[in-house]
Formats: sequence, C-alpha cells, structure tokens
Amino acid sequence: MSTGYLSRLESGARQPSDRAVAHLAGQLGISPSEFEGSRATSLAQILSLSTSLESDETSELLAEAVRSAHGQDPMLRWQALWLLGQWKRRHGDSAGEHGYLQRLVTLSEEIGLAELRARALTQFARSLRVLGEIVPAVEAAAAAHRLAVDHALSSQDRAASLLVLVSVEAEAGRMPDARRHADELTVLVRGRSDTLWAEALWTAGALKVRQGEFAAAEVLFQEALDGFDSRENLTIWLRLRIAMAELHLQKLPPEPDAAQLCIEAAEAALPFARTSALEQSLAALRARLAFHEGRFADARALLERLGRTELRLPYQSRIRLEVLGHQLRILSGEEEEGLAGLQLLAEEAQENSNINLAAEIWRLAAECLMRARGKVRGATGG
Repeated sequence: MSTGYLSRLESGARQPSDRAVAHLAGQLGISPSEFEGSRATSLAQILSLSTSLESDETSELLAEAVRSAHGQDPMLRWQALWLLGQWKRRHGDSAGEHGYLQRLVTLSEEIGLAELRARALTQFARSLRVLGEIVPAVEAAAAAHRLAVDHALSSQDRAASLLVLVSVEAEAGRMPDARRHADELTVLVRGRSDTLWAEALWTAGALKVRQGEFAAAEVLFQEALDGFDSRENLTIWLRLRIAMAELHLQKLPPEPDAAQLCIEAAEAALPFARTSALEQSLAALRARLAFHEGRFADARALLERLGRTELRLPYQSRIRLEVLGHQLRILSGEEEEGLAGLQLLAEEAQENSNINLAAEIWRLAAECLMRARGKVRGATGG
C-alpha cells in the first residue's frame, strides 16, 4: 500500500475499500470493525466537500465512498445518493441517475421518514419519465403525492410531486386526472414568483398544449417568462423559452418567425448555462424549424449532426427526432419506408403506455402523408 494512498485515506479524500481495511487491520493487529467509525467520518467529510464544491472530482470521490458505505449512518448515505443523482442529472446521464435514485427510494423506505420517501419517489418518477417508463413513473409520482398529502408535508414537497404527476398522467392519456392535479398545483403556488412557480406554470402550459389549447398555453408560458427572474434559475428560463418556441411550431398554422425569436433568445443565454441536453434541445428545435420552413436539407444536416453525438435528451424528445427523420424520408419520396418507421415508433410509444405521444405520431404521419401527396400546402404541425 503506497504512502500516497495512505495519505488520501488519512485526509478523507479517499474511502478505504474492504480489502484495504482488512489489510490495515491485519497490520495493526485489530479487528476491521474498529475502522467503522473512521470510515463514517470519511463519508461525512466527502459529503461536506461535495456540498460545498460541486465538481466532477468531488462527486467521483463521493461515488467511491458510497460504494463501500454499507452499514454506515443511513442519513449520510441518503444525502450522498441524493447528491450523486443530481450530479448524474446535470450531466444528462439518465441511466446513472436512475440507478442512484432507485437505491435512494429503497433507503428512504428503510429510514421511514415521510419527507425523505416523498422526495426520493418524486425524483425517481421524474427519472422514469425521462427514460420513457410512463406506467412506473405514474405509480411513483402518485405515491409521492399521497405521502405529501397524508403526512401534511410542506407545500414544496407536495408541489414537487405534482409537477411530475401532472406530466406523466398527461403522457399516459389520463387527462381528467392531469387536469385535476394541475388545478391543485396552481393553487399551491399562487402568490409565488420563484422557480417552483415558474415550473408549475410551465407544467400547466404543457398540459394545455396537449389538449390543443394553444392560446391558453401561450398565456401561461408568457406569464412565467415575464414574472420569473432568470438569475434565479437560468436553466428553467431557457427551458421556458424552448417550450414557447415549440408551442409556436405546434400551432395551426405554425408561427416559425415567433419560434425563431424564442430560439435566438435561448441561444444568447446558453453560454451561461451550457449543458449537452440544452444544446441538443436547441439543435433539435432548429431542425424542426427548418422542416416547417421547407429547408429540408438543413433539417437533415442538423439531424445528422445530432446523430453523431451521445444524446442526452429525454425519451420523448429522442422519439420526436426519429419522427422528424421519417417525415423527411416521406417528403423526399421514400413514402413506404418513412411510414413504416413512424408506425414502429407509434407502436413503441403505445406499448410504453405513452398514449399522448403515440397519438401525436399518428397525427404527424397523416399530415406528412397528405403534404407529400400535395393535399396540404405549407408546414405541418408538430
């Protein structure tokens, strides 16, 4: 065992493995169990480092510490898993985040605190949604909401669960439930102007979009953009701009000029909150804008560029990129191949209980086919 390794163990910068503990105990003539106190201290030290300095290096140290933290203070382990989930989310690593959150849910049940159970389930539901697993996402979000209501948890916990619950219920085609919970969410955030309020308006607006109530959705998005200070959470502000741009492209008829303005505003702020997921979202939006404007070569080029990267987009966004690719095939004369691809995507969405997305794909397939055959002039919705 090198002196450098020992130095890192002593400073708490590295968590000792079980093998290292056994070796040191043998050298000192003591039981390995006598190291448990120092190992817990090490996890606490690394947690402090990770909390005070968000960096990949400290997060990697924390991940290493958690791997050998069995038997230590469950509250420390809970906090560590929570931070690691956030770390993976920032990097767009949905599978990695899901893994940590799954462990977090299990640990929360062992601890038994309603607040921790609700928060873990809320984040777990959100990660399931990103992965396209709608049915378990609905179950997890509903369980989090029940905990928040039954145990009279804070309005923050209750609203956080509702943000996810409304979205996944809408995606599962459970519109009456989604509307009811959206109303509950709106009441909870009334009088606020913080990130939670902006996310609530965004969620309610997205529900209106799914219902085809574009004017009402635009009012909600604009209210959030006007009332929310981007300095509080620039990422949320950027997401709102992207949502507004998507809305303009989904209107009938679409409004590409208005979408262009939203995209430009988001791109101007991107350097201050750059993530792979945001960059890819804007590139995908640019591709859809090019499609609506009839610039099919530009749309294909953007799709090809995205295809050469590791996508960090949520499930629905990835599917919509594939939909756009098949639409372009139809309009380039490969009607049979494009329709077959859209059919497979719609069936996949249906099998995953993503009813809203499946319906959207079938609608876009019909509109694109009509456009290709000259029955519809101008841009299609989507």
